[in-house]
Order: sequence, then structure tokens, then C-alpha cells
Amino acid sequence: MARIAIALTPDYADWEIGLLTAVARSFLGADIVTASPDGAPVTSMGGLHVTPDSAYGDLAPENFDALVIPGGMSWEKGTAPDLAPLISAFRAEKKIVAGICAASSALAATGLLDMVAHTGNALFAHKASPAYQGEALYRDQPQAVSDQGVITAPGTSPFTFTVEILKALGLWTEEAEAEMAGFGGGVR
Repeated sequence: MARIAIALTPDYADWEIGLLTAVARSFLGADIVTASPDGAPVTSMGGLHVTPDSAYGDLAPENFDALVIPGGMSWEKGTAPDLAPLISAFRAEKKIVAGICAASSALAATGLLDMVAHTGNALFAHKASPAYQGEALYRDQPQAVSDQGVITAPGTSPFTFTVEILKALGLWTEEAEAEMAGFGGGVR
């Protein structure tokens, strides 16, 4: 069974992971574990109050197949938690790391996107971090990009973000495609 850790932030974008969590858990049997910076409840941009399973520090990368980070308003507000240690720990264990929307820029700030093809909301958002050196590998496109276990997407692409994560986890089966067909049709 695939295990996915989802790092939630205050004001996270709930719709960016909703399809992933529903399909992976309910139809494909994946284990989904949510975490917040300190394990305390968080409220999404849409007003969902979520009590996570754990704190970031309790996520042992060796027990997971992927780390997924949704975007949200905390980056724009300047209140986003430091995810760099968590991202580094998962990559050190060669786990899949996926970030959508502002979270893709958080990945850029760690240097993770300097050597892989990637996308996000906009190149200028990544370039806001002085540490980012991956401009030549940026793909200005509306679909998610997956390269070497790193998945990025603009906030408008939760469907392709979900598809690329399922593919990376080896969960893109006929059943997954059938369940997803009603949300975006014919993606293979």
C-alpha cells in the first residue's frame, strides 16, 4: 500500500489535494497521513478545519512513499512554515516530493528545482528566492511536470498534479484512470 504524507499549512488550498486524497485513499487504498507544523489543527482557504494526524517532525520519510505539499495563502502572507528540513529529509530518502501552486515556489527556494524540469504559478514567483537557480528547466505550462521524483504544478492544475503523483507512485491503473475520467477525461 502506498503511503502519502501531506504537509498542511495554515490557509492551505484545500482543492489542490482534494482529488488526490479522495482517489488515492478511497479507490486505490493508499494511506494518507496529514501533518501540520506542530500537529495543531489548521484551517484551509476554503474554511475546512482539519485536525492533522501528526506534526511535521513526526513524519519519518522512510515510512512514506511521497511528500505532497499544497499551496495556499501562508506564503503570500509571509507566515508559511519552513518546510526545507522536511523536503530535504524526504529527498535524502529518495522519496517523491510534490508541490503545487505556492508550494512549488517553496520547493524552488530549497534548491530542489535547480536540476529537474518543473513548473509552478509563474517563473517570477520562483525567482523571488535568491537560492533558485533552475530557470533554464522551468516549463511555462498549465499541466503538472514530473521529473526524477519531483512533481510541480500551477495552482490551476490539481487534476494533472494528481495524475502525475499517481503515476509516480505506480498507482495509475485502469481503475485510477476510470475514476479520474469524469474529472478531466482521457489522460493516460
